[in-house]
Amino acid sequence: MIPEAAMIFAAGFGTRMGDLTKTTPKPMLEVGGHPMIDHTVALLREAGVKRLVANTHYLPEKLEAHLKSTGVITKRESVILETGGGLRAARETLDSDPVITINPDVLWDGPNPVTSLCQAWKSEMSALLMLAPTGEGEPGDFSLENGQIWRNGPFRYTGLQIIRTSQMDEIEGTVFSLNSYWDLLLAAGPVHGFVYGGKWTDIGTEDALLRANRRLPS
Repeated sequence: MIPEAAMIFAAGFGTRMGDLTKTTPKPMLEVGGHPMIDHTVALLREAGVKRLVANTHYLPEKLEAHLKSTGVITKRESVILETGGGLRAARETLDSDPVITINPDVLWDGPNPVTSLCQAWKSEMSALLMLAPTGEGEPGDFSLENGQIWRNGPFRYTGLQIIRTSQMDEIEGTVFSLNSYWDLLLAAGPVHGFVYGGKWTDIGTEDALLRANRRLPS
């Protein structure tokens, strides 16, 4: 099953990128000659997701003007709502449950991760998180056994998931992380994980961006 809509988290300040984001929103920094968010949009389109929504906040005009040309709907946040608050605020615009959420500052080397996750999704799931093994000695986010996840273990969350949003109103406040919502779901029943079959790289820092561009020259 392919969810009807996807949320791209694009509102952050990109402070780990240093001077690169002083005048450019992080999702507009180039990887392989194209804004990194374009790679994310291409993955979602290739997987067959129909409705794409991105939240904006930092330097929003630049990002919104670019995304308009790609057919992505933008939802500007007057304050940073974090991942959970941003997703809940966008539910009406997304008009879908479940939804895909994805971070644009990731390099995927292998099969389309969105397609792989959709193929693993089952209708009875509350959430399905795409995971990747940590490196030796690195701390992880989750453990995984028989398709179910628990906190802490040898797997990292990659920034991609399919999730139902129907229980988000149980969280108080407008600003909160997806971690709070995962905790709520974990307390209520099983939450599932799926390990990516290719190579996953976080490109959230200036050094990581340089390495990514060495791998994907323009």
